Amino acid sequence: MNIIERFQTVIILIAIGIGLLLGQITLFEQHAEVLIIPFLLFMLYGLFLTVPLAGLRKAFSNTKFLSANVILNFLWTPLLAWGLGAIFLSEHPMIWLGFILLLVTPCTDWYLIFTSIAKGNMSLSTSVLPVNLILQLILLPIYLLIFAGTMETVGLSTIIESVVLVLFVPFILASATRYGFKKKQEILKNKIIPFFASSQVIFLCLAIVAMFASQGSYLLNNLEVILLMLVPLLLYFIINFIVAQTAGKVLSFSYEDIVSLNMTIVARNSPVALAIVLTAFPDQPLIALALIIGPLIELPILAVVAQVLLKLNKGKNKELL
Repeated sequence: MNIIERFQTVIILIAIGIGLLLGQITLFEQHAEVLIIPFLLFMLYGLFLTVPLAGLRKAFSNTKFLSANVILNFLWTPLLAWGLGAIFLSEHPMIWLGFILLLVTPCTDWYLIFTSIAKGNMSLSTSVLPVNLILQLILLPIYLLIFAGTMETVGLSTIIESVVLVLFVPFILASATRYGFKKKQEILKNKIIPFFASSQVIFLCLAIVAMFASQGSYLLNNLEVILLMLVPLLLYFIINFIVAQTAGKVLSFSYEDIVSLNMTIVARNSPVALAIVLTAFPDQPLIALALIIGPLIELPILAVVAQVLLKLNKGKNKELL
């Protein structure tokens, strides 16, 4: 874990603060919005470039784990997100939509850090990354259409335009880069991928600075979003932790595989959803705010989950002795 990853939450908070300060300057407030999408495109290009698509074949070799991962991430979790939102956020539809979009996208980067800390199966976790990435690319517009459609917030054409712009364009460019450096793998693996792996957070933070600079005054008047999301988010993490533990035991997974399952259904990938939201809902900053708040709560919880898993395993080993 490098220094940027270690202090990611602090860096994001600093980016929010800088954005709010720059938003007090009229020139920045008026022109910051045009910078949001370019920064997000760079971030997503880097994300797609660093995900090991070569692991796709390996993921299908463990059908039991892959099936559990797909069912829990792409069937169970959207239903859970919608249900928690219906209970706690029904009077705030924009926050509810942001909450759902935050939770329907499995993480494809930092969850590996916490999997490693909890001594999970890193090889297995890495192998399902491309599956999770491709499925969320396919399903995210469908989720958006279903959930946003029920709230009558956005049309199909807007969703398609947003998805093509912020997901498929950087995905295709990343794939083209991999193909272009097919004969120069050393440059790709030793220079290009490491650069984008370490700079994703920087591009995300630049996008956050731009967003808060352009919408800062509005967002400062809606800080209660943090309190509104806290309880349903905590319940989401608790419920999915229990679900992963139960599923792992029912399927007779090893401790390492249970850790991998736990992390893949607990950790979320808000930058991907944030990119779509900022293009599909430019006039609804509350949705984006919900997606930004998510990681600020999530990262400390993932650290706690890793420690809980280690203690559970330690206690189990003592019982065996």
